[in-house]
Amino acid sequence: MRWGKPLAYVPILKGKAGEFSALEHVTPAVRSRIRPVMELVPDPDVRNVLETFCDRAMDAVPKGAVLTVDCGALPTARVLEGDAGGPVARLSESLGLRGVAMCPVIRHTDSRDVLVEASQAIAQHQRGVCLRVSVAADRPNCLPGRGQIRGLLKVLNLDPEEVDLLIDAGPVDSSIVRDQLADRALAALTALSPWRWRRECVAAGAFPVNLTGFPRGRATPVARRDAQLWRRVLNGCHGKLPDFGDYGVTHPRIPTKSRGTPDPNMRYTTPDAWQVYVYPRVRSGNDDFFTLSADLVASPYWPTTGARTSWGDARLSECAMRQRSKAGGGTEWRAWATSHHLAVVTSSLDQLEHP
Repeated sequence: MRWGKPLAYVPILKGKAGEFSALEHVTPAVRSRIRPVMELVPDPDVRNVLETFCDRAMDAVPKGAVLTVDCGALPTARVLEGDAGGPVARLSESLGLRGVAMCPVIRHTDSRDVLVEASQAIAQHQRGVCLRVSVAADRPNCLPGRGQIRGLLKVLNLDPEEVDLLIDAGPVDSSIVRDQLADRALAALTALSPWRWRRECVAAGAFPVNLTGFPRGRATPVARRDAQLWRRVLNGCHGKLPDFGDYGVTHPRIPTKSRGTPDPNMRYTTPDAWQVYVYPRVRSGNDDFFTLSADLVASPYWPTTGARTSWGDARLSECAMRQRSKAGGGTEWRAWATSHHLAVVTSSLDQLEHP
């Protein structure tokens, strides 16, 4: 073992109902190892997005836990005419009223107004900040220089020891891109290593944009190149080892609003790949998901721990045995897949020392 304490898992999740439901049902063992980052998904009604997010967080986040929140995809303007502050200020206030501790995400490219709002949130919640630095191929940014970091820390009124560094490699869609992004992430860690950060993490995402084009009626493997990227970074590290981050069972980028009802599907995490099941609609409603679940439970991908693996696996087992009156829909399937993914990754980090 190369590290003195267990590495944490940093899942970057969309702040939607399915992801919050998965978080709400994690076991204490999983909860102790994860540091979730929740991204707010844009909508024309920004105020409704913020309030819905805060309500879900109140239900899903246990007392005493800290929620790292990224609203970088939202417009930074005032949420309501006459209201002081943009999304960060509104989130800080609303989460505080609901008893949820918040750690805001910032970028070195953020405007001073956003940074000032973040500093106020930091002062209110006393949980520090997460500095997110992109090395992604589709969002190239220059790394922050020493002067920029000093300026950030001054505005935020923080020491580096109160800052989580998140190196975000973004989408990984091939082995060539994986290796290029691993080198970029390692270079970023090295360049920013003089600062004594509270925690460091390297994150990437390898799940496809959507399920269009996947064969129907069987499992299709998708390589977990984000985990491969992290292992490559670890092999090149000579100092402090970074925590592992990924985007769960979703593509890294915020999706465009989907139309229609998805075909029954399951994004099922295994040690080296996602086994992606997409089934055609033959029966009424979503009843084809019962067939999908039965095939999954009978497959070699079903773990030896079975329904005990996670809350999501228990629901899949119920579907396989037709113990549920309804097979759920897109939100439930995402929740069950995310629940299983969180359990598998934390268990692998704990037992195998890799995700």
